Amino acid sequence: MTESGVLRLVGTVLPSGERQELHLSGGLVVDRPAAAEVTTVHTGGWIVPGLVDAHCHIGLDQHGAVDKETQEQQAIADREAGALLVRDAGSAADTRWIDEREDLPKIIRAGRHIARSKRYIRNYGWEIEPDELVAYVEQEARRGDGWVKLVGDWIDRDAGDLTPCWPAEALNAAIARAHELGARVTAHVFGEHALPDLLAAGIDCLEHGTGIEPDLLGWMAEHQVAVVPTLIQLENFPQYADQAASKFPVYSAHMRDLYDRRLHRLRDAFEAGVPVYAGTDAGGVLGHGLVAREVQALTEIGLSGEQALAAGSWGARAWLGAPSELRPGDPADLVVYDEDPRAHPAVLTHPRLIALRGRVVFHR
Repeated sequence: MTESGVLRLVGTVLPSGERQELHLSGGLVVDRPAAAEVTTVHTGGWIVPGLVDAHCHIGLDQHGAVDKETQEQQAIADREAGALLVRDAGSAADTRWIDEREDLPKIIRAGRHIARSKRYIRNYGWEIEPDELVAYVEQEARRGDGWVKLVGDWIDRDAGDLTPCWPAEALNAAIARAHELGARVTAHVFGEHALPDLLAAGIDCLEHGTGIEPDLLGWMAEHQVAVVPTLIQLENFPQYADQAASKFPVYSAHMRDLYDRRLHRLRDAFEAGVPVYAGTDAGGVLGHGLVAREVQALTEIGLSGEQALAAGSWGARAWLGAPSELRPGDPADLVVYDEDPRAHPAVLTHPRLIALRGRVVFHR
């Protein structure tokens, strides 16, 4: 399309469920033009605001930061899966150059992981001590896009199990400072023991959340502390347990227990009113482009097809502060499917058309 042209799509637009005509121009959804060159690019199907991968790591692989070519490949894989908005939940790479590319997803960054010394994956995060936490939170709040990422628990080799990474007083000061700077804070947390201090300190989101116990659910629901469970990633827990069994048998048994109880605990959280969003944890051991599978997996913890889709589209967009419906003036980021993805979630893996910033980037 030319810069002055207008693209037209017709279909059932979600979440409203109404059949509409959408007109795209200048990167936005626009009112029906009175006089303009209009090109109809698709008629029929279900039109969904661009999908969201709310836990992704463009710029990382299992060894650490990757080069620009690999970053581009990762971003394209996410885009071709329909993930047009990504919350990058920690990356050691500088991916700001992607912001200049109109054909790649928008990234909301959480800066680089902030971890305890020798208590996280090598080459991923800043590894610091508690008396440095506030300073590093300030740094990453300024470098990110409204988020900071903490590593809340990890294996303590002396204890032989998952233990909290930060004392309560350090968390209290650091999260308060992030909020003063206008940033929300999220934390990687697998186990149970780090959660009370994280929640008491005012954490905004939990990644994975496999240790959430019933006595925490009321607080989380009241304060709308979100969970991004990364259900596909949780399937690796048995492998982690096997790898650690001979050297760290307590940790190994703990990881197996967390795996066995994951669906029950996360279902309880959702049913208690805790917000849940779709995130793949792509960029470590997992490849990119898995958001459709993650949305489908959310139905395993009790979300309906519509609730799961909202958690990976318009609901997640609203949570991240992005326009959540395809109204005039909103970014023209959308995915078209042949069937209603609320009733047939498997269709999410087969988009018919993807438009990003008003440009068709995929059409079959």
